[in-house]
Amino acid sequence: MLPYIIFGALILFFLTGIFVVKQQTAAIIERFGKFLAIRQSGLHFKIPLIDKIAGRISLRILQLDVIVETKTKDDVFVKLKVSVQYKAVKDNVYDAYYKLDYPQDQITSYVFDVVRAVVPKMKLDDVFEKKNEIANAVKGELNDAMINYGYDIIKALVTDIDPDSEVKAAMNKINAAERKKVAAQYEGDAERILIVEKAKAEAESKRLQGQGIADQRREIARGLEESVDVLNGVGINSQEASALIVVTQHYDTLQSIGGESNSNLILLPNSPQAGSEMLNNMVASFTASNQIGEAMKEQNIKNKKNPESEP
Repeated sequence: MLPYIIFGALILFFLTGIFVVKQQTAAIIERFGKFLAIRQSGLHFKIPLIDKIAGRISLRILQLDVIVETKTKDDVFVKLKVSVQYKAVKDNVYDAYYKLDYPQDQITSYVFDVVRAVVPKMKLDDVFEKKNEIANAVKGELNDAMINYGYDIIKALVTDIDPDSEVKAAMNKINAAERKKVAAQYEGDAERILIVEKAKAEAESKRLQGQGIADQRREIARGLEESVDVLNGVGINSQEASALIVVTQHYDTLQSIGGESNSNLILLPNSPQAGSEMLNNMVASFTASNQIGEAMKEQNIKNKKNPESEP
């Protein structure tokens, strides 16, 4: 019975000396309180009651978020959230475990120191535009300091910039005013272009209208000339033909006005005798005009034949 008890005690003693280290983790082994070895991931054995696992350190990348409140160069208080990604160096696990009790506190102190040294030299707008410079300054300072403690700084990021609420409201008002100014400029340009194009269209319309009137008058004159030639061909002289055309146009005009439903036509009272007298006057007027024209034409012919006779 005793041998079985001893054998069982030995098995139990042996099993208590077996331990496992997980992936991306390092175990620190001490013997009687003194550092003995570092065990990486896998199955390991330690002497029970003599050796003990003092601690374990993760070799994964860890992240620490630090919120820093500071003042900018233009006296604006702002909160910055700096995210630091770091990990323990596999070959420096001894330093990472024994040199620092709380590495997060050490990293936080360096972040505060760097941010409060860099940001007060910048204006608020520059803080937003140059956040990468702030992050690089934090990373550079932390690398130089933490490498001595067995930690490597992978990345430092400025993930949030939060000014005071009143400052943000003022910035939004400035932005809104600037956008309204730009919108007003665009509206003014659009209105100016519309006015210019409208003026161009009106000018083109007037030009085409004038051209149309000129063409209309040219065609009317050509038609009158053809009408006179036709009447002359049937034995009616120029004076009578002109008078007849005028009278015909007169009555055509009256007929056109009377044909409109919304027009008012006022006929002055006269007698057939008065109408005949008006026609005779018109004929006489055209006859006189034609005679004067013929006389001027004959005089011009004589002057061309006898240039010396000109005064």
